[in-house]
Amino acid sequence: MKKIPELLPHTFASLYRISIAIFISLLIGIPLGIFIGVNPYADKWLSPILYYIYPIPKVAFLPVFMLLYGLFDTSKIMLVIWIIIFQIILSARDGVKQIDSSYHKMMSSFQATAFMRFKHLLLPAIFPQMISGLRIAIGISLASLFFAENYATTSGLGFYIMNAWSVIDYTDMFCGILALAFLGFFLFKLTDLIGKRLIK
Repeated sequence: MKKIPELLPHTFASLYRISIAIFISLLIGIPLGIFIGVNPYADKWLSPILYYIYPIPKVAFLPVFMLLYGLFDTSKIMLVIWIIIFQIILSARDGVKQIDSSYHKMMSSFQATAFMRFKHLLLPAIFPQMISGLRIAIGISLASLFFAENYATTSGLGFYIMNAWSVIDYTDMFCGILALAFLGFFLFKLTDLIGKRLIK
């Protein structure tokens, strides 16, 4: 319990970075994934590029982001975005592509506008895929943020854990690991709560 006041600033620093990264990834990834899913031409040209980039170990780009965005939060947030956005794009695309053609025909018969298609067909169709993709993205983002917080920062759970390890303070190290696990648990439960409300 004595470690909680010491851990809280680092926990909130990590939560801030990961929340911003996930929000931006969803903001960009969902529309792009839907666009690829509904547009065969875009699917033909963009999906191979996604398949090529997706398996690359993107943590190697941290020095590049530090050069581009400096040593502060922006470079770490951009790294997490770069790592998880492909999962979001592919989840949204796959959700759209799984829609049965009869639903598209039904929307056409009702002369539905593009916005109505988006609201009543595309969004409900991608929610299950997006929740599954978001769970995967959370796990990946926690691991990548832990890596990023080992460099050029004095805040965050990644820094806290490795700093404790470097000074052979194993009590603090394990407290940091538990805090990171709790952060992951909190994000997973929040995702489940959102999923239950959206998927009915």
